[in-house]
Amino acid sequence: MAKIELRGINKAYGAARVIRDVELEIRKGEFMVFVGPSGCGKSTLLRLIAGLEEITSGDLLFDGARVNDLVPTKRGIAMVFQSYALYPHMSVFDNMAFGMKIAQATKAEMDKRVREAAALLQIDHLLERLPKQLSGGQRQRVAIGRAIVRDPRVFLFDEPLSNLDAALRVATRLEIAKLHQSMRDVTMIYVTHDQVEAMTLADRICVLRDGVVEQVGTPSELYDRPNSVFVAGFIGSPKMNFLTGSFADAFDCATLGVRSEHLEVVDSGQGVWEGEVVHTEDLGSDHFLFLEIGAAEPVILRQPGKMRGALGKRLSIRPMTGHVHRFGADDMPLGDL
Repeated sequence: MAKIELRGINKAYGAARVIRDVELEIRKGEFMVFVGPSGCGKSTLLRLIAGLEEITSGDLLFDGARVNDLVPTKRGIAMVFQSYALYPHMSVFDNMAFGMKIAQATKAEMDKRVREAAALLQIDHLLERLPKQLSGGQRQRVAIGRAIVRDPRVFLFDEPLSNLDAALRVATRLEIAKLHQSMRDVTMIYVTHDQVEAMTLADRICVLRDGVVEQVGTPSELYDRPNSVFVAGFIGSPKMNFLTGSFADAFDCATLGVRSEHLEVVDSGQGVWEGEVVHTEDLGSDHFLFLEIGAAEPVILRQPGKMRGALGKRLSIRPMTGHVHRFGADDMPLGDL
């Protein structure tokens, strides 16, 4: 495994700076997730670590050694792409063994490593098949297995689940989580735009916006203590409710944030806000109520279980003590209530 340090990393294409002064330490054996909206620079940052893009300025260190000028094959990394990139004419076994064959590993070593990786990923019964005979989830596991057999210090995942349907995404996400638990000596960096993937997989998350690191922390730290309106709105599903104007003025801030599960229904006249339910969403275990209180958009209230006949009702609500997030005019936190 490797400790990875990014010190003042910048990447520019001509006059366009896509990565801006990134300072980040990724610990040995850590599962770090880069998350952010499309175009925020997360895949570019991953490619800089891989050596697939040239760093414009700054230093990239693996275990304290500068690797800016080291070719990808010398960095001890393995990368898994969203496109699988399997050779269609080769069997699963040959696809997984290809990198070792190029490195002139012995036949016995290739056979041992491929079969161990296949067993770990539960694809040992597929080794003689061609990629066209596999499902999308199986192909992705083959791509991961091909990376495992190289025995890397660092695993890099570039949106590996984006081509899978919803059910396969969940199943393959579980496989990656189990892989991390079984390979604690390998540092893993994972890129996604899906904050649910980030929250469920990461030891720590690095949130990026416009090439800048907004916040780094554990999933619970980012969820409970976001350090900007952007992070508060990006992490969590549904996103945090934001109120401005007179709603925020009453709490002495520019923007007031409350998560849907931190709004409670109280008796009429006992709440802070009151409004009509204009839309409902039944998710089975939870019900989301969209309450029109006169703000820029309805606030979302999460209620457990079923809420029959809620549409059109007037409800009185209030935020739970200790769960009100206040942000200033600069979108930075002022302290919670």
